[in-house]
Amino acid sequence: MAFESDKTMFEIYREKEFNRKFRVVYYTELTEHNKESEINQALNGETIFDGFLKDRLKENGKAVIRELLKEMNSNGKTLNREEIKNKLSEYLA
Repeated sequence: MAFESDKTMFEIYREKEFNRKFRVVYYTELTEHNKESEINQALNGETIFDGFLKDRLKENGKAVIRELLKEMNSNGKTLNREEIKNKLSEYLA
């Protein structure tokens, strides 16, 4: 069983206004400096997927998330939860 410190909480969301870009926020990596604005941006968006990355595989998981965002932002097509989960499966806690 993973301890809380062994995973990173994240959310992939889509902006509701502006250019409707897909974005990600890593909640457990926020600092006092950026916490409020990042959380507010995510709350104002539409949640696409959320979960936890295993910390020991976090950097590889983040790379996959970057590619997912790049793909969705370039073609405007939202991947469904199952598609995202399948692409991230080995990195999810």
